[in-house]
Amino acid sequence: MILQLNPSILVETPLGTGQTLFIIDYGMHQNSCWVVALLETGVIKHFDCNDVILSTNYTYGMNLRHNKFVEEKDNKK
Repeated sequence: MILQLNPSILVETPLGTGQTLFIIDYGMHQNSCWVVALLETGVIKHFDCNDVILSTNYTYGMNLRHNKFVEEKDNKK
């Protein structure tokens, strides 16, 4: 199954930030494939779902820890 994202979402990949255009789901025995247009070069690449994380969105408070906007909680007990 191929899912076209509308609107697209910004993600962080091993090659930099990009916009997700499609997600390809091959079924329950294989990871999803994310089709991402890289912002810096415009190159379209395929990434395994384990290589993609949501970009920081300050308006909605998403993934603020990635850019160290929120301090991680102290795990000492």
